[in-house]
Amino acid sequence: MSVESTVTNSADVVANGRVVGTTVPRADGDAKIRGAAVYGMDYTEPGALTVRVLRSSVPAARIVRLNTSRAARLPGVRAVATAADTPGTSGMLVVKDQSAFARDQVRYVGEPIAAVAADTQAQADAAVAAIELDLDPLEPVLDLDEALTDGTRHVHPDWADYQVAVEGHRGGNLAWEAKVERGDVDTVFAEADVVVTDEYRTPRQHQTSIEPHAAVARYENGRYTVHTPTQFPFMVRDRVAELLGVRPSLVRVVVTEIGGGFGGKLDAMLEPIVCVLARKAGRPVRLVNSRTEEQTTCAPRENAIIRLRTAVSRDGTLLAQEAVALSDNGANSSGETVLCANVPALVLGSTYRIPNVRYRSKVVYTNTPPTAAFRGVNGPYTVFAREMHLDHIAAELGIDRRELRMKNILRTGDTMINGQVLPDACLDTAMDRLEGIAPWHERRSDDSRLRGIAVVPATWLTNPGPSGGAVRLSEDGSVVVTSGAVDIGTGALTGIRQIVADELGVPVDQVLIARPDTDTAGFDNGAQGSRTTFGMGAAVLDAATRVHEQILDAAAGMLEVSVSDLELADGHVAVRGVPEKRVSLAEVAGTAMWTTGPISSTGKFAAPPVDFDSGCMTGALFTHMIGVSYHAHLAEVEVDPDTGKVDVTRYAVVQDVGRAINPGMIEGQVHGAVAQGLGYALYEDLRVRDGAVVDKGLESYRLPTALDIPPIDLELLENPGDQGPLGIKGAAEPPIVPVAAVVACAVADAIGTRINTLPLTPFDVLAALRDENSRDVPSRSG
Repeated sequence: MSVESTVTNSADVVANGRVVGTTVPRADGDAKIRGAAVYGMDYTEPGALTVRVLRSSVPAARIVRLNTSRAARLPGVRAVATAADTPGTSGMLVVKDQSAFARDQVRYVGEPIAAVAADTQAQADAAVAAIELDLDPLEPVLDLDEALTDGTRHVHPDWADYQVAVEGHRGGNLAWEAKVERGDVDTVFAEADVVVTDEYRTPRQHQTSIEPHAAVARYENGRYTVHTPTQFPFMVRDRVAELLGVRPSLVRVVVTEIGGGFGGKLDAMLEPIVCVLARKAGRPVRLVNSRTEEQTTCAPRENAIIRLRTAVSRDGTLLAQEAVALSDNGANSSGETVLCANVPALVLGSTYRIPNVRYRSKVVYTNTPPTAAFRGVNGPYTVFAREMHLDHIAAELGIDRRELRMKNILRTGDTMINGQVLPDACLDTAMDRLEGIAPWHERRSDDSRLRGIAVVPATWLTNPGPSGGAVRLSEDGSVVVTSGAVDIGTGALTGIRQIVADELGVPVDQVLIARPDTDTAGFDNGAQGSRTTFGMGAAVLDAATRVHEQILDAAAGMLEVSVSDLELADGHVAVRGVPEKRVSLAEVAGTAMWTTGPISSTGKFAAPPVDFDSGCMTGALFTHMIGVSYHAHLAEVEVDPDTGKVDVTRYAVVQDVGRAINPGMIEGQVHGAVAQGLGYALYEDLRVRDGAVVDKGLESYRLPTALDIPPIDLELLENPGDQGPLGIKGAAEPPIVPVAAVVACAVADAIGTRINTLPLTPFDVLAALRDENSRDVPSRSG
């Protein structure tokens, strides 16, 4: 297997006059820098009404009385909507347990109960205040373990009646359970030299996009049109249709510019509310979340508990492992928490050889705001638990922490716990390259503060899912790509432009991408899990290949030569060896228009099948990994023993990207992902007390700033895969996954105490330093 750095590859493609493999500026960069981009929260339509939402102030209650008649009569009020106007139920693909407005019960603080559309904000606020609401409070279910205890009140008493896409193990407050079991776990534990047990707890983390959720809707000719900054327009279309009780074809979603998503804008949130009000009012309506609404109601990363137990031999060989992962679903399954229930098992069993495993993942209903996807989904907290647990094992055995990892990592041809073979695993290469960047035994700090170091390998997937796109050669020789793919700030659509430009031999600025619109675009499975360039890139390359063939066929007749004698370059079709004998793409397009017809084609992509052992899993919706990539991260930290403050002094990343389409943009994504991972490790904790979110704004929700981010040493590995176009693998999501783990392990190394919770605030670090009961940890010497 050949693994090369992108530096060498980029020089090659530049020499060949191609743009794939080079750093190309983003097409939308100029407008964004100048402030000219029209984001979702900027968009409006003439005569649009203002919407305000009445939300629950308690976590659990029966709705005794809801009267909106007085509010509807107030000046300027054009429409009021409640659950009576939205008869459908929906859920993120699996369990349909959500309504657009609370129906009979409220299940979390912030749940929509009613909404008002009025001429002005003041009138809408007055109308919301005039709605008469009587609630009968219920005992809220807030703790994950308690929620699963017999006798605890059910958040959803009618859970058995909910429609599900597939039947699985669920019941009461257990929204979903997935299991993976291989080998003779019990026997191995009974005979093992050493057994190590730990529990880890992690908090909610909010996506905190610069732009809050926003939506503008109108209702015309029996159809809803909604403009919204969504990551997944087809999901929003289908979810809105379900909640309103109409066919998906009656809903059109047009994607505006997006001010950040990170997984938080995959699902329908405000869109069903504005759609029903637009229909009732007969006018366009607009709703933009306040920052408080954004923080308290918009589906953050779930809080979780991971319990691990591992059997290991004296020489450090991992023999067997048991794990139970509890993930907080919140009050309903509107996010991806149920869909991703089996991801912790795949994460635990995809980096190290563990022949015997028993993993159980439980997604739990609580009376808290629903949780959802955040960059890396379940990965950051699962890798944190896995790696801290490995450090505990190393301490018990007296083995160097890096040596323990190298002894057990999966290598080329090894098998994951789901029976999936990894034919291109390069974790060992990534770890060796990392050693070249930042040697394990080299410590750069020499002041009086406590110093620690850690290294973490990781395996990650590229989100699968189908894509369809179209490529058309315009009459002026430019190329138009139409698809449902969305760029949420990653620059993925620039990579798609590069792929098409290379295939059709045109300058990259001659490739134009139409704005996503579910009425005109081919289906795309959303901007999630680094899949846009991978999936839609494959679809448009498929289409562009056929367009390439059509261009050559048309040009062959014009130049009176064989197709095999032609080549595409620089916006022309030329005869090989006779460069002056050529025609422009504009001429080809014009000629074809009146002879064979316009030059265009559609393309499609679906992830290829992967062999795995389905018999070892039950309730698993994510069963295997597509576009698998391999990574290694290193962190050095300094801890002030007097204040508990942690400074990350050095950070290094080696990342397998398959093939680097745009190295500069990948570097930007790595820096952004590490910043978010540092926030999760050291600062961020979306606190929920008595069912209510405490951090209602950015004043108390601490985010990392530029001053908190260390210099990042990055090396890209080009280890082409065989499932995406041109060997591509996902690049933007993987670098967040190991960050919390490697930073926490480095802090534990520095202070000589195990760490079992995140984030590592100064208060928590000081408490760990003063804990006299946890001294059996990795030595600071490694």
